[in-house]
Amino acid sequence: MVAILGVEDLRVRVASDHGTSYPVNGVSFELHRGETLGVVGESGSGKSLTALSIIRLLPTRALSISGGHIHLDGVDMGTLPERDMRAIRGRRIGTIFQEPMTALNPAFTIGFQIAEPLRRHLNLTRRQASSRASELLDMVGVHRAQSVAHSYPHHLSGGMRQRAMIAMAMSCKPDILIADEPTTALDVTTQTQILDLMLDLQADHGTAILLVTHDLGVVAQACSRVIVMRRGEVVEHAGVAELFRAPQHPYTRALLDSMPARNTGRQRIIVPDEGVLGA
Repeated sequence: MVAILGVEDLRVRVASDHGTSYPVNGVSFELHRGETLGVVGESGSGKSLTALSIIRLLPTRALSISGGHIHLDGVDMGTLPERDMRAIRGRRIGTIFQEPMTALNPAFTIGFQIAEPLRRHLNLTRRQASSRASELLDMVGVHRAQSVAHSYPHHLSGGMRQRAMIAMAMSCKPDILIADEPTTALDVTTQTQILDLMLDLQADHGTAILLVTHDLGVVAQACSRVIVMRRGEVVEHAGVAELFRAPQHPYTRALLDSMPARNTGRQRIIVPDEGVLGA
């Protein structure tokens, strides 16, 4: 199967007065059309930096991609000018950022922000984009979509903001969706709804999803393959069922042992085709 996204030996360098370090150091993986690949690890393992490197949106000037290649359908994105990258972001690669309250612009309405990529990438008129924004909000399960479209981010709950982010990320039917901790700080019911929504959209559009998370329960629910990161490196890469059944790396085993299912028996993790773990 030909990968739509290929990351080869990716390295991210941070330069400071104290020297140079590599929070992402030699990361490689492939993402195929229609699949969900999980990227897991503790905070600081390099998950989010890897995701942001793909779309060349590293958070500070101190960080830079110092090595490796990122291919989109065979094209090395590292060789593309910024103008071409702006055309890819939102159109071919949609992104759900980790904290929608900071990712959404407080000065503009939800509808305006969802309509913006439609106008930029699909050349819709202002009226067409506004109408489509309401349709997208309705599609992601937002009640009174037209009213919400005229609301500002601070008017909405965390779950509603997350749904708005998904609507924006999926607005142009991208080939790839990067979801960086899309269920963090949400209650369990809303988490399940958000994951189901992403997978339904994937089924409808054939979107490949890169799901960045620290929650192995989310991985078991949504992913087919998973890479485990520690200190900027990939320490394990396996199918989800295989990883839960027989983890190979001590760090992966430690992550699994830290799950409530392993320690208390109060949570059950369902792995496709492999039954129940932690029961």
